[in-house]
Amino acid sequence: VLAGFALGTGVGLLIFGKLGTSFRLVDILIVSLLLFAALSVIATQVESLVAMSAVRFLQGIAASSSAVYAPVMIKQLYEGPAAIAMIGRLGSIESVAPAIAPIIGLVLLNSYGWQSSFIAVAVVAGALGIAWFWLPGLRGQFGRLRPVEGGYVHLLTNPSFMRYSLSQAGTLGAILVIVFSAPKVITSGMGGELSDFIVMQVSGIIFFIIAANMAGVFSRIWGTEKTIFIGSLMSALGCIAIWFMTFVGAQTIPMLWFFFVFVNLGLGIRGPVGFYQALVASGHDDSRGSAMIILLVMLTAAAGTGIVANFIEQGLLPVAVAAMILAVSSVLLLALLPPFNEGKGDT
Repeated sequence: VLAGFALGTGVGLLIFGKLGTSFRLVDILIVSLLLFAALSVIATQVESLVAMSAVRFLQGIAASSSAVYAPVMIKQLYEGPAAIAMIGRLGSIESVAPAIAPIIGLVLLNSYGWQSSFIAVAVVAGALGIAWFWLPGLRGQFGRLRPVEGGYVHLLTNPSFMRYSLSQAGTLGAILVIVFSAPKVITSGMGGELSDFIVMQVSGIIFFIIAANMAGVFSRIWGTEKTIFIGSLMSALGCIAIWFMTFVGAQTIPMLWFFFVFVNLGLGIRGPVGFYQALVASGHDDSRGSAMIILLVMLTAAAGTGIVANFIEQGLLPVAVAAMILAVSSVLLLALLPPFNEGKGDT
């Protein structure tokens, strides 16, 4: 079921990335939200895992429109540090949601049954779709995007766009590999409890939110390129520290908490700036650029987690190695690929 949703999300990213130049963004968003709500209701009526997987696949497609268009809409409303600040706020919301959603889901499950989660999501998605429809003033600000020739192939062969996108995928992928593997590693390999993972996750999210909401300030002080590099380097050093303490046999859960904070701080510093700069480097191909960035992050995290899963019984070391490789690669990509230049002037 989870794989079906993830696969649908990947397909949806590519679909909505292209549709942004054919239809008004807000109209696509409204339709996708209402479709997601309808599919959520349908999910409450299925009677097999096969049918549920099919519904979740379609839900994944519908859900991906918000992920693609939210940063694009922000870029249309704001410029430079202001846009970076807003993308940081968006990232803060997105980081909190995975932390609190399982808690809400558990309460609904225990109180009203498994169908209640789908009903709750249907109500929220439906309300958002209707709200967009009944706000003509706001809705009028988001029309069709300007068609750009080349499509996804052009983005994949654009070295500056790939510089920011792959670097973003490396840093965020490193964090996700740790997060996805940590429950098993902490409870089985380090003798901890699930509450230790929760502490690690919550502390990491808190410091990420603090840094992400200051990303606009950092970009004004340091400039775009230096901010991205500093954040990437901080995350890489945090991952190296986690690997080193494991390599020398000095791993402890409190030390893991401590170094993981630095990994999240680095992502908070560079994440909003890197995402915005990748959109700028896409050459006004904003919707496809946004879709490609998110897809690369998903693929990197999935590949890293899939490889680590084969060695998870060995504890934290293989997880630390994979995260370190991804985070260090993020820094190396910044050094090896060219930064974006607007005309002859470097941004």
